[in-house]
Amino acid sequence: MHCDIYKSSKKDEMYLYVARPNHPHEEEGVDPLAVLSEALRSAFGRATFVMHLELSESKKLARVNVLHVIDSLQTKGFFIQVPPEGLINPNAVEPEGLRGA
Repeated sequence: MHCDIYKSSKKDEMYLYVARPNHPHEEEGVDPLAVLSEALRSAFGRATFVMHLELSESKKLARVNVLHVIDSLQTKGFFIQVPPEGLINPNAVEPEGLRGA
């Protein structure tokens, strides 16, 4: 399963995976983002191309389950990876051993 990955201009660490089933034999001028609704495009913001990726069940992804991504690409044509919530608390007190480091 081939896909292109785009990052959002509206939210850090939000990525959009878009299916590219005809890669590398696609027609010129095809808009891969045409699968998105206007509301989704607006919420995502400007999509900046990051990379092209070939997914397979044996390939692991850093933050999402590759099987969920592949299923969404096959059924919807896209997958949105949202930023992880609660991993870093900017207001947390620094651990004692790290002060002044």
